[in-house]
Amino acid sequence: MPRLRRDSPAYLTPPPSPNHEMLSSFCFCRSATRRFSYPSAARMAAVSTASEAKEPQQPPPVLVAKRLDKFKTTIFTQMSMLAVKHGAINLGQGFPNFDGPDFVKEAAIQAIRDGKNQYARGCGVPDLNSAIVDRFHKDTGLHIDPEKEVTVTSGCTEAIAAAMLGLINPGDEVILFAPFYDSYEATLSMADAKIKAITLRPPDFAVSVDELKSAVSKNTRAILINTPHNPTGKMFTRAELEQIASLCIENDVLVFADEVYDKLAFEAEHISIASLPGMYERTVTMNSLGKTFSLTGWKIGWAIAPPHLTWGLRQAHSFLTFSTSTPMQWAASVALRAPDTYYEELKRDYLAKKAILVEGLKAAGFIVYPSSGTYFVMVDHTPFGCENDIDFCEYLIKEVGVVAIPTSVFYLNPEEGKNLVRFTFCKDEETLRAAVERMKERLHKS
Repeated sequence: MPRLRRDSPAYLTPPPSPNHEMLSSFCFCRSATRRFSYPSAARMAAVSTASEAKEPQQPPPVLVAKRLDKFKTTIFTQMSMLAVKHGAINLGQGFPNFDGPDFVKEAAIQAIRDGKNQYARGCGVPDLNSAIVDRFHKDTGLHIDPEKEVTVTSGCTEAIAAAMLGLINPGDEVILFAPFYDSYEATLSMADAKIKAITLRPPDFAVSVDELKSAVSKNTRAILINTPHNPTGKMFTRAELEQIASLCIENDVLVFADEVYDKLAFEAEHISIASLPGMYERTVTMNSLGKTFSLTGWKIGWAIAPPHLTWGLRQAHSFLTFSTSTPMQWAASVALRAPDTYYEELKRDYLAKKAILVEGLKAAGFIVYPSSGTYFVMVDHTPFGCENDIDFCEYLIKEVGVVAIPTSVFYLNPEEGKNLVRFTFCKDEETLRAAVERMKERLHKS
């Protein structure tokens, strides 16, 4: 198996966007064709003179603020571009390769036809805010105010950014659980926060309460939790959430709860930490439409928080996006009122997909860790002899034709994730089976 460098250009160099790259290649080919198909002496002489007169120009250096310089291009963009380049099956980035339900898409079309196409109010279309309240009450038993405690955002990623930028001051400490969704660290860097991480370790990725207690200080402003957890598939247990809640109450700490996978909880009960005694008043609960309804491109998210936290969040939201797509909000209100049978069928479908992937990964030789929620599975790649996760994922793409995500980018200390990679099963069954067969045929233990 070839040894691939961890500092390879695909990992370190910020590439142009795919559209820009394709356009540049197209323009070059067109101009080259014209130049060499129809030459003239005068034109060639002019080109030669100009070439001699001008020194080759180097492109200007890429400019980026210091707080974002370390992040480069996201790992999802890098892996997806490599997938296209090598014709690999993409089990890396977490977007379905199938479409969302027709009744939701038809609602969006109808909203557009009905003229619901101008700016929505900043906090959200009233019908969607009400639908969010109804769903939250059904899930948690909590009664909240749709006008004062719900803010619709452009995806959960924007909700996360608005919460951090609106409620975190420079120098505040925020505790994450590693591995973590990469936008957490980047957004906290934009907020000039100090980041601490508690590492969740395989096989069960349990929370070390002692580590968490030692991490909390007088400067701790918030703890960010994600359950079901991306990338591990872990579900935070009631006992873990109660211990986190106790620490937050004792030390006057906020909680940012990312719950985008709440309807993809397969083997354990999803519990919103905001529903625990004493926690609603200090919690921002964030969610979105995309994962549950396979409509990730719509970017409809929301944040639920008491009024004193909603104020700061909305201040940031106002200057990030101001408002979110109006017709999609109307359609989202229809989606959130789907009957329980929709969610039951969703879980059945994903459990079948999960079984295909998990059984295939085990048969291919991976060490597969349990996943109780989300549509991700974490594995240990070391049986195949690569030095780290970046090397393995590049090998997997180029030589096997399958994409996974290296997880070291989800840790403050990349060494902690060098043995792990993440696969997704939010693909149709045919795609999953094809990827599994490639890995069983082409991967060999060292």
